[in-house]
Amino acid sequence: MYRDILKDLIHWKTKANRKPLLLTGVRQCGKTYIVEKFARENFRSFVYVNFESSDQIPGIFEYDFDVDRILKELEFHYNTKIIPGETLVFFDEIQVCPRAITSLKYFCENRKELHLICAGSLLGVAVKRDRVSFPVGKVNRLRLYPMSFKEFVLANEREDLIEVFKDWPTDRAIPDLYATPMKKLLKEYFIVGGMPEAVKTWIRTHDINEVEEIQKEILSDYADDFSKHAPAGDVPKIRWIWDSVPVQLAKENNKFVFSHVKEGKRSVELEDALQWLADSGLISRSELVEKPELPLPGFADKTAFKVYMSDIGLLRMRSGVSAKTILEESEQYKRFKGAFAENYVLNELLTLGKEPYYWRSGNTAEVDFIFEDMEQIIPVEVKAADNTQAKSFRSYCKKYEPKVGFKISQKNIAENVCEKTRMISLPLYLGWNMDHYIEKAGGQL
Repeated sequence: MYRDILKDLIHWKTKANRKPLLLTGVRQCGKTYIVEKFARENFRSFVYVNFESSDQIPGIFEYDFDVDRILKELEFHYNTKIIPGETLVFFDEIQVCPRAITSLKYFCENRKELHLICAGSLLGVAVKRDRVSFPVGKVNRLRLYPMSFKEFVLANEREDLIEVFKDWPTDRAIPDLYATPMKKLLKEYFIVGGMPEAVKTWIRTHDINEVEEIQKEILSDYADDFSKHAPAGDVPKIRWIWDSVPVQLAKENNKFVFSHVKEGKRSVELEDALQWLADSGLISRSELVEKPELPLPGFADKTAFKVYMSDIGLLRMRSGVSAKTILEESEQYKRFKGAFAENYVLNELLTLGKEPYYWRSGNTAEVDFIFEDMEQIIPVEVKAADNTQAKSFRSYCKKYEPKVGFKISQKNIAENVCEKTRMISLPLYLGWNMDHYIEKAGGQL
């Protein structure tokens, strides 16, 4: 299945100042698959080192950090030659071997010509837990997320739809010929999500029951990780927070509230558990910014935030919303429908490389997301239905006069002026193409 990150991997391969690449991402989002695909298509040979499946490999790193010796022993162990420029070496589940993480510094300094990729689903957790000496400044980084909606459409062999929408103008309404299949695929995406195994099962069978079996297995594996990799004292707290995320996201005011996790518990008791889930990639946080100025991280309130799940399909399963409810758009699904749409857009923004925050003015106005791009702050309002009346969005535009902003909803594509802002209305199924409209608007401002 096609993944956009392949373009980034190819760019990394040809960089003059290339360093060992650290590929992170939540468990089972497809890291191993994409590295193997990249290796097959771009290298003559591939050495796959999995620290989790071999008790012998970590011993190679115990003696010293002489990279020539390490490479020779890997060649002996795998009975193959490692040729810089022709061989891709892949250290998978590197968090299992802390000294292998430290060795990246020496690979960077002494073997720049070698193409080395490392991956670790729980790397952030392991670095903090084991106090690993991390090679700061000695690695390049990429993050892989679950499959985006665009990648889901491509996996369903509808590349024609992606091609149609690449340059779609904002002044031409999208006809049903294209809108209808995209809306259908988006509903399926809300059901299946972007975990590659679930997507593959859906494409092969179109059986929702089989997809849900895969989703249950993934969620069960995540729960096992709590017990295996988290501090024993934090495991119950992690489970409480994990169970709380779908419920809090569906609230009218979906700011995350620690006291709603467990009665009598305070933030100081639960912060480490929440951070564990973030470090593992299972959740993402969007922090409050009341005064949107550049750079946004400098004005974020880290005590006020929303919490989202890494995958929309897993959010559906954990919320207990049936596939039939989504397909039929039941009125009783109204509250969770808004939560799903917001979580979906957050994940699309992350996939596009954005760092989303949200804006609120007192208790009277709120914009779902704001992010930096092209040296400006761009607001995004999300609506699950086709009612796009948004007083908060207009209030934001009047106060801060952004050059461009987005309303993402069920409505057709359009463009108009909100105060002094070029306001672009995008259908939910076109969130993946936001960069195109930002660049186009930027060139016309």
